[in-house]
Order: sequence, then structure tokens, then C-alpha cells
Amino acid sequence: MVVTILSLGLQGIKGYEVTVECALSGGLPAFDVVGLPDAAVKESRERVRAAIKGCGSKFPVSRITINLAPAALRKEGTVYDLPILLGILAAQGDIDPPPPEAAFLGELSLTGALRPITGILPMATAAARAGVKELYVPAENAAEATLAGDLTVYPVETVEELLLHLQGRKRIPPAAPWTPEAGAEAGPDFSEVMGQENVKRALEIAAAGGHNILLIGSPGAGKSMLARRLPSILPDMTRREALEATEIWSVAGLTDRRHPLLLRRPFRSPHHTVSAVALAGGGAFPRPGEISLAHNGVLFLDELPEFSKDAMEVLRQPIEDGEVTITRTAGSICLPSRFMLVCAMNPCRCGWRGHLSGRCTCTDAMVEKYVAKISGPMLDRMDLHVEVPSVEFEAMRRREKPESSAQVKSRVNAARSRQADRFAGTGVSCNANMTPAMVGEYCKLDAAGERILKAAFDRMGLTARSHDRILRVARTIADLEGETSIAAPHLAEAIQYRNTEILRK
Repeated sequence: MVVTILSLGLQGIKGYEVTVECALSGGLPAFDVVGLPDAAVKESRERVRAAIKGCGSKFPVSRITINLAPAALRKEGTVYDLPILLGILAAQGDIDPPPPEAAFLGELSLTGALRPITGILPMATAAARAGVKELYVPAENAAEATLAGDLTVYPVETVEELLLHLQGRKRIPPAAPWTPEAGAEAGPDFSEVMGQENVKRALEIAAAGGHNILLIGSPGAGKSMLARRLPSILPDMTRREALEATEIWSVAGLTDRRHPLLLRRPFRSPHHTVSAVALAGGGAFPRPGEISLAHNGVLFLDELPEFSKDAMEVLRQPIEDGEVTITRTAGSICLPSRFMLVCAMNPCRCGWRGHLSGRCTCTDAMVEKYVAKISGPMLDRMDLHVEVPSVEFEAMRRREKPESSAQVKSRVNAARSRQADRFAGTGVSCNANMTPAMVGEYCKLDAAGERILKAAFDRMGLTARSHDRILRVARTIADLEGETSIAAPHLAEAIQYRNTEILRK
């Protein structure tokens, strides 16, 4: 007798249907799992054997063959423990085969308890697309599975509990759709930063348009402090954006029972010793890297020149395309990576170049060598280059409270609302992602603006990329002002943020 149990698998960050076929036959006792299983799947034999005995059933003394279809795709992880167990019990007649519209996921302990698994959200989403009506998952994963919608999710604690449910003797209550708790914990606020009004203005522009920004300043000026408060002024994620980001975090094992859905935009800040593979993603079996974990959020690179050349250069293509394709011997996957890149650096190796204290000991040649670690193409992809001066004593002792993140965020939301109306139906969400054709349509200049841009283009030696990026930033500044067209002051402010000479003062 062959019994079929429906389950699911992961390929990259996308879920797909897996059919677990179980056959019992005569011959010497054996337990074979086929269908390109990895080591964790093969080891399920011992977990399933112990769990069947632990729940009071008899393990069959016969030849057991488990096929995981489609057999051409590699199966990874411990997700198939539960469907394999149910297939064996149904094949030997201990239980009736489950209904075809039900799918099962979960790792078994030796006692028969179910342990949580990773990647539950993309698998639950795939189940909903496939028409699955009932999804049985470990109790720890139930809240996350409900985010897929159009599914009845059953949280399973133990095998015994599930068997009683399937036999109709004691039903498991379905999990209620997860909703966030009231009063979610707030992050760092802009009101905690004294002074630096010009930098706050630049960060507001970056947040309003989704632009990349480079902060240059001496130690203690507040570069990292300001960057870490950027998420507090970013617009709230839409439901689609939140699910996209959560799927990636789920595959990486970063979600939990209390926080199954990302409510705030991701903020990733890898150490400067991070490798290119850790940034882009990969491994023997490709997994998301930092740039994908920052999807729809912020990737912050502190002390930018200290990152390896390979790590910095791997960012160039994802910044332009919004996705990264990883190819390994085990397969090829395409991961989303639409993020805001925020970088911070000192003006020189010692960090004090241009400081009023005169403590800098670096020669011009040393400064040139330090700055040269950042390639021209990488620097050209930064929309705003902002100098972060040392904070003056008067600003530190000022009694009035600076503007809060909520106040700044209200203006950012208004600007993003204008962009949403402008780009409705195009798949573009903010000014930073405008195509060249959109730049030509929505960033038209008057005669004064044309003269200003031409003078800047000739004087600063701008590239075609930087030309378009200036226009995108100018469009964002106009949106913050509530203007329908780009005026000369908007363009002039955008141009001043492209001053790369601040790297060589």
C-alpha cells in the first residue's frame, strides 16, 4: 500500500509543494528515504522510529520506502519528520490517510513532541497558493503560518495530540490570525540627538526618497547615532513589504513566536570584517545574506573604508537592480535586495582631518590612500555625501528638546504618499527607484534649473548616473515641500550633496 501525504519545501526563499509517498513492502527490514534528501532528512529515520514507539504505536518490521517528490529538487532540513511519520502509520493501517487538502510540517523529538522549523511563512504562502485548506505545524510556528491567510492553521504540540485530532476524538483548536500587540516597543528617537540639523535634514531627504547616503566626519560627531535612528523616520511598511521582508527573515531563522511579522523596517549593521559571501548570500546551499535581510529597510556600513574591497564591490549590482542572483553547484536562486545603503566613515585614518583641535597626523598622501579604498563606481552610487561636523558645546547644553522622529516622519509620510500616487501601478515605490524614463518624465527642469545643472555637470565632472541621481534627490526635496515641479532651490540643494571634495579636505 502506498500512502501520500502533502508537505512543503523551500528553494531559496520560495516554498513549493512536496509529496511524501510512503510504501511498505515485504523483504528484509529497511528504511530508505529517496528524492535527493540531505543529511538532516536522512536522519529523520531515527527520529520517526523513536516517535512512533513513543506514541504507543508499533514500528513496522518491513521494508519502508519514502519518496519525496519532485525528486529532482534537493530536500533540506527536518521539516519532513511529521509527514513521514503519518505516512508510515497510515500505510500500516493505524490511522486513516489524512485528507488531500491537508499539509503537514514539523520536526520531531524522540518523545514525539514537535519542534519549530525555519521558513514557515514562505511554505505556508505556497500552501495557500496551492489550494491547501488545512496546515498542521509545530505550535511555535502557528502564529507565523497564519500570516499567509486563506488557511486553517492547527498548532500541534505532540504526535499523540495530532493523532487524536485526526481520529476525531479530540479536536485541536485552530490558531487565531496573529495581530501585533498594542504599544510596540519604540526604537531610538531623533530627539536624543543634539545639534547636527544639517545632517538630520539630509537623512530626512534620504528617508523620503529611499536614497543612499554617505556620512563623513570625525570620531564622536554622531554618525552612527544618527544612522541608527534613521528607521524611526522611515515610512511604515505596507502589508506586502512586511511579508516580503518577513519571508527572508523566516528562512534565516530570525522570527519567533512573539514576533512572527516584521513591524519595523529592517536595520542591518554587519561588522566590517564581514565577507562578500555573508553580505550577498550564498554557501554550499544558497542562503540570504545581509543585503537581502535588509530588504525594504536599511543596510548600515559603519567605518566603510575598513570593509574589504570584495565586500564593498559586491554591493554595486544589487544597488542598481534591487536583487541578487546567487549561483552555486547546489543551484541558483534570486533574492530581493531593495535597501537603503547608509555608510559612515572618518575623513582619514586617524579620524581627525579638518578637526578644530588640529590633532590629525595624516599626510595628504595618507589621506588619499585611505579615501581611495572606496572605488569611484561605489561612491557614484551614493546619492548624498554629507559632512558631519563635530558638535559644538552650545548645542550639547541646549535646553530646548530637538524635533522628534514622529514629527519628521509625518513629513516623510506625506512625501512618500505623493510618490505612491505618482508611481501607482508601476511597481516603483519611491523616487530612488525611478527608471531613466521616469526621471525624464517626472524630473523636468525650467530654464534656470537647466543652467544650474549644466554648470554643475561641467564643473564637477558628473557621470550620467550621478546626473540622474541628482534629479531624483531634487524630486524628493520638491515632494517634501509639496511642490509639483522641481524649482532651482530644490536642484541647488540636491547638487550640494554631491560634493565629493569633503573626502579630501
